[in-house]
Amino acid sequence: MTEHSLWRFSRALHHAINDRQFEDIESLIDEDVDWALYGPIDMFPFLGARAGKSAVLEVIRQIADNFQVRRFDRESIMLGVDSAASMLRYSLTALDSDKPISLRVAQFAQFRAGRLTNMRVLIDTFDLVEQALGRSIHLPKMTAAG
Repeated sequence: MTEHSLWRFSRALHHAINDRQFEDIESLIDEDVDWALYGPIDMFPFLGARAGKSAVLEVIRQIADNFQVRRFDRESIMLGVDSAASMLRYSLTALDSDKPISLRVAQFAQFRAGRLTNMRVLIDTFDLVEQALGRSIHLPKMTAAG
């Protein structure tokens, strides 16, 4: 049995982010990749939708410029022949402040011939924004009066 494309992609992604080695990740991304990281674009401009390999590689470079992956844990995963879905918990360090950041993400990936063709990542943005701001966000209490 051959190794699933997600495992190769995941290793190459972390190698690109932490070691700024982009050669392996470049070979694993399709030229016409469709990519979206859903989160607070105003705070993190590398989030959002991108199309094409060069745009996605630029996003990965921007992430590498801002964060280091300290640890990640797969909480759950489902693998298809050419697809994968997983819940992950990341421990990052913001490079500009040496500040630790912890976040949860849901990741949905599709592959063709071993190359990433589609990626969707949903980030637990409320927790991420609180960590980035360094304070809790107090929202009005919403309850139904009965």
